[in-house]
Amino acid sequence: MIIFDSSCWLEYFAGSDASIPFSDLIQKVDEIIVPTIVLQEVFRKLITLYPEKEALFAIAQMEEGFIAEHTRGIALEAARYSSLYKLPLADSIIYATAMQFNATIYTLDHHFEGLPNVKYFEKRKKNE
Repeated sequence: MIIFDSSCWLEYFAGSDASIPFSDLIQKVDEIIVPTIVLQEVFRKLITLYPEKEALFAIAQMEEGFIAEHTRGIALEAARYSSLYKLPLADSIIYATAMQFNATIYTLDHHFEGLPNVKYFEKRKKNE
């Protein structure tokens, strides 16, 4: 199972070169888990960039995967991972969700770099 964090979804929807390493996988909806906090982060960003109808269309694509609700168990594990790995709140929730479902996180977010069950892709600067 795979979780794409918000950075991956946003690059994918933008058609960015940064999404090339995982663009084929992101279309395999039967293997994707989408934490509700990722829906929130992606929608929050998309509605600042596009009309709401387009943002909702993108969210509908994400919802083709399995939506993982933020449960009490995930909340408590997220607190542990936040303390252990110094992860920000949203990242700790994403990580705890991945651990609960034995999923691998794909990310461009440096906070996840080096953690178990994470495939980190460094986002190149526009000048590179």
